[in-house]
Amino acid sequence: MPAKIYRPAKTAMQSGKAKTHLWVLEFDQEIPRKIDPIMGYTSSADTRQQLKLTFDTQEQAEAYAQRNGIEYRVLPPKDANRQVVSYTDNFRFNRIQPWTH
Repeated sequence: MPAKIYRPAKTAMQSGKAKTHLWVLEFDQEIPRKIDPIMGYTSSADTRQQLKLTFDTQEQAEAYAQRNGIEYRVLPPKDANRQVVSYTDNFRFNRIQPWTH
């Protein structure tokens, strides 16, 4: 069963970088999900897709996958390039754009 190894991005509800330094090994879906005809719930007989293993480094996650014969792919982390913006820059004397209201 194939798996993916990745470093999760920061959620929209986080202001800090907690839990973004860990690497996660997550199994792909092997069996398609079924819709229960009575209740309408989706279910699957594949219990491995519920499993998420966390590791401190990418190398540890790869070593675990190799040791257990798991086919895996590594997704490179996406780091955001955010521009630091200050509220006081709105009222600077030498603004690039003129004050419009």
